[in-house]
Amino acid sequence: MIMAEKLSSALDYYLEQMRFAKNMSLYTIENYAVDLNQFVNYLLEQNVTLLSEVDTRLIREYLRVLASFGYAKSSVSRKLSAIKNWFLFLVDKKLVEKDPAKNVKGPRLPARLPRALSVEEVTRLIEKGSAESTTPLRDRAVLELLYGCGLRIGELAILHWEDIDLVERWLRVRGKGDKERMVPVGRMAKEAVQVWQDTFSEPNNFIFPGENGDHLTVRTVGRIVERAAQRVGLFGVTPHMLRHSFATHMLEGGASIRVMQELLGHESLLTTQRYLTVTAEHLKQSYIDAFPRTRGDD
Repeated sequence: MIMAEKLSSALDYYLEQMRFAKNMSLYTIENYAVDLNQFVNYLLEQNVTLLSEVDTRLIREYLRVLASFGYAKSSVSRKLSAIKNWFLFLVDKKLVEKDPAKNVKGPRLPARLPRALSVEEVTRLIEKGSAESTTPLRDRAVLELLYGCGLRIGELAILHWEDIDLVERWLRVRGKGDKERMVPVGRMAKEAVQVWQDTFSEPNNFIFPGENGDHLTVRTVGRIVERAAQRVGLFGVTPHMLRHSFATHMLEGGASIRVMQELLGHESLLTTQRYLTVTAEHLKQSYIDAFPRTRGDD
């Protein structure tokens, strides 16, 4: 074990250990690296170079600086979470004696409901948004799987051809903590993936290969979704919104909360139940639209 005291080497050591952690997705590690490098650069600007020099006051001041630069509360909260996890690791490895982030509280976040696209918006995004891409077949398959199977962005990026059975229409998904689940593949998603597969002149292990024989990065997948949405006049759309939309549309169609828990790969049913609030609003609006005594009809 290295007894690193310099901030830069301590951060490098932490990120290196994260890459060996089975329950850490590449997407999470990349975000931690960005957030923690930003924090370390701030400390260096304050002439703080050693771990022992980092205290609670410095961390709180950093959060105030982020807020003054216009960072959203959710972004500040995420960055603080990365800092807290880093120092928990450093304490565990005995690289610092005390945790300066332990008593630092982040900004209070408002309760937010997941935003879901309408069925019409999803259809437009997938069919028209992908058609105008320079790689339409790949992008169509990406979008169909993200929405049609309710996948997380990191789950889609690492899919292998051996994970999908196009005959029986099942997809094996490796989720958080390396836990696997089986998800049905709808007809539209199956056809899109089949067409995409037929374009390969040589076999590749990954359904969506990137550079140097690796898979697409999560950032590339994010850009595919963002650009497809923008082509049809939808802005601020993320891959996770397609997952939200999948869950919302399934529940509105009558799927049980337990089934959705399995399909989404949620460990806790409480995580899945947040979608019930969204569908309750849909139910209320449907009632208002359909029931005569809510419309003032005689």
